[in-house]
Amino acid sequence: MKIECRPAFSDEEKEILQEIMNIAFGNATADLAELIDIYVELNAPSIQVLGIGDLPDYLIRRMKLHTETSIVAQNFWGDFKGSSILVLPNRSGRSLIAILDDDEMNDFSMKPVAGQEKEVLMEVGNILIGACVGKVCELLNTFVTYTPPQVILRNSDEYSAFIESFDPSQTAIIMETVFRFQKIDINGLLLLITNQEAIEWLQKALHHFMEPYE
Repeated sequence: MKIECRPAFSDEEKEILQEIMNIAFGNATADLAELIDIYVELNAPSIQVLGIGDLPDYLIRRMKLHTETSIVAQNFWGDFKGSSILVLPNRSGRSLIAILDDDEMNDFSMKPVAGQEKEVLMEVGNILIGACVGKVCELLNTFVTYTPPQVILRNSDEYSAFIESFDPSQTAIIMETVFRFQKIDINGLLLLITNQEAIEWLQKALHHFMEPYE
C-alpha cells in the first residue's frame, strides 16, 4: 500500500528531489563500477514523506524483498542531515567476495568468512552511500561528514537501537531505489532518510538548484 505524502513537501519539490536522486544514484553506481568492477542496474528512485513513527513498519514492508537481510547503516551530518540504509540479502557478502577476489571462489564453508563478509559489505555500502550522498551535496552546494558504516542484522539489538535513534515525533523524507548487481544477480535496496531538521534547508536548496532553469 502506498504511503500518503504529508504536506510538508510539495509535489514540485518531490519532482526536483527525485531528479537529483536519479543523478546521485547513477553517480554511486558509476563509482562502484570504477572502484571494484561491479555493475549495478537501478530502478527509478522514489520519494516518500512520512512520520518517523511510521518508519519501522515501512522498513519491514520494504525488507520483505528478502526473508533474511543484512543492513549497512551510516549517518551523515551537515545541512543535509540524515541516515542511509543499504539492504542486502544475507550471505550476499560471500558472492561479493567472489567477484572481488577470484581466490575466494573456493568452498566458503571451509573458511571463517564472517569477518570478510562484514568487511566487503561495509566497503560496498561505503562506496554506494558516500557517492550518492556526496553527489546530492555537490548538486545542492553543501557538504556533510559521515559516521563510520556499520553492518547490522535485522531483529538484532543493533537494529533496534538504530530504529530507536529516530525521533518518532518528526517527519522524514525517504529517498529509495531498488538495484541489482549484474554479475551475481542480487537485488538490494538503498534508502536515504533525512529528518525534519533538514527539511526546511532542503526545500530552499531545491529551489536554488532550479533558479538557473527558470
